[in-house]
Amino acid sequence: MEFQNLLITTHAMHRKYAMKMIEGTGLTRGQPKVLRYLDKKDGSNQTEIASGCFIETASMTSLLNGMEENGLIERRRMNGNKRTYYIFLTEKGKEMCQIINAAFEEINTKLFSDISLEDKETFIRVFEEVYYQLGMMLEKA
Repeated sequence: MEFQNLLITTHAMHRKYAMKMIEGTGLTRGQPKVLRYLDKKDGSNQTEIASGCFIETASMTSLLNGMEENGLIERRRMNGNKRTYYIFLTEKGKEMCQIINAAFEEINTKLFSDISLEDKETFIRVFEEVYYQLGMMLEKA
């Protein structure tokens, strides 16, 4: 299978399986990624989140609106800045992060269960190189 197809289909299968593992939480596509981002960088603004999650700014607005309606996040203004809202996880959002992180941990354990530690480490290292190379290509585009 060619790399492009392998990458695209693997991503789609991973996303589908991850969403299946967290069904019942009420989370929609895109929300787990934003929650995991905020779990590491709580208090980011919308532009930072969109950039960090590779989500278009227009899509981010509706995504955040839905998350706010569901009590996962709250928007706050800070330091007298009247233009920018900063996004924070609520207690419910933090609980969802724990559920998501546990699901991803389980997925990773299952994914690599039949792969040697050496092969896993090599795979991760090479995949990180691909990731950084794509990032550099995007910056130049």
